[in-house]
Amino acid sequence: MRNSYIDLIRQSYDFPQEGFEVIDNVLHFNGINMMDIIEQYGTPLKISYLPKISSQIQKAKRIFKVAMAKVDYKGTYQYCYCTKSSHFSFVLEEAIKNEIHLETSSAFDIPIIRALHQQQKINKDIFILSNGYKRENYIKGIVDLIKDDFSNVIPVLDNTDELTHYEKALPDKKIKIGIRIAAEEEPNAEFYTSRLGIRSKEILEFYKNTIKKNANVELKMLHFFINTGIKDTSYYWSELQRNIQLYCDLRKICPELNSLDIGGGMPIKTRLSFEYDYQYMADQIISQIKTICDSRKVPVPNIFTEFGSFTVGESGAIIYKVVGQKQQNDKERWYMIDSSFITTLPDTWGIKQKFIMLAINHWDKEFDRINLGGITCDGDDYYIMENVKNRVFMPRFEEKDPLYIGFFHTGAYQESLGGYGGIQHCLLPAPKHVLIDRNEDGELSTWLFAKEQSSKSMMKILGY
Repeated sequence: MRNSYIDLIRQSYDFPQEGFEVIDNVLHFNGINMMDIIEQYGTPLKISYLPKISSQIQKAKRIFKVAMAKVDYKGTYQYCYCTKSSHFSFVLEEAIKNEIHLETSSAFDIPIIRALHQQQKINKDIFILSNGYKRENYIKGIVDLIKDDFSNVIPVLDNTDELTHYEKALPDKKIKIGIRIAAEEEPNAEFYTSRLGIRSKEILEFYKNTIKKNANVELKMLHFFINTGIKDTSYYWSELQRNIQLYCDLRKICPELNSLDIGGGMPIKTRLSFEYDYQYMADQIISQIKTICDSRKVPVPNIFTEFGSFTVGESGAIIYKVVGQKQQNDKERWYMIDSSFITTLPDTWGIKQKFIMLAINHWDKEFDRINLGGITCDGDDYYIMENVKNRVFMPRFEEKDPLYIGFFHTGAYQESLGGYGGIQHCLLPAPKHVLIDRNEDGELSTWLFAKEQSSKSMMKILGY
């Protein structure tokens, strides 16, 4: 039976109405005609749609506010952006318009904090949560922020030795700290206990024997992060309850403790069949925290989250042109794109991540089951779907009227993992990068953030 591509999508999946629409057989992404963008800038092309960043932040703030109102939760909610998901200036500047806070991961995040403050985009009372295993330069950057009166810098201790560095460097300063709890991973994980954080059994004794003895040190926060994300599973709920109980144990002997950071891991749409009840999960998290704290007769904590992919992931897209068709045998038919999956979407190659993948044009044409291949000489430079018998369905087309395809919700991690501006596999250039915004009247504006990488810049990096 011969069906059109759009019929296949509608029959096989719940077509995601939010952000996607087909008008006159052309895909629109967040109300933007993708063919208009292609005609202006060409391909391959990376796109960042900035308003989506703000809408995601406001969505999270709304669901947690509603969850707290339902149970009369007395604590506050603070949204932190996890900078490692995307360090670009346009991402940070869009995010901080929404009165958020920041989470850092390395020494090289600190100059970003400095630059934002110098540009008067953040104040010194912003919460800066510093995570990760910290070496000398990272600790020095944190210490210097505290010395410069950034009043809400909270280094989250990854090990018990870390505290001594702050005590030595800041003998006369009040130091606010957090402690990361080492998560018990899922039983089927390769490592049963996370390499990050301090074992929960050690934390109470560490507080009694070390932290409490220094009047200048205040334990303000407990932090935990579940590597598999915030999911409606018995594993997640058991870990949440275990860590709330630890918070209550500490709160009874540590009156300055007032915050619980539940980390990140709120999922984004990476497939058409995506289903996730954000409000239900927020409701359950807040309700369980309140129930346990009430039963233990301790004040509920202020809640912090560190959403990275959730903040920026759905703002991104990358567009390719199909530049060739190859029939390798009676069954294997390939569409060759004008770039490489390895270089532009490294998660598809490294961890077999799937993204929403849709044709841009020719939605009225008949479709074929095909494979998508990149143009490097690497055998791993291809993309397959996670279902539909591991094949991609794409419209048929003629060379004189080319097909364009888009991968959507690619805004987190791909640039940093791919080595943005550096040397790519087979020396393929990084594609153009276009930013898209809307003014208060909803009118679109686009501008080129970065040109396609030149051979001259690559030769310079390589020492020629």
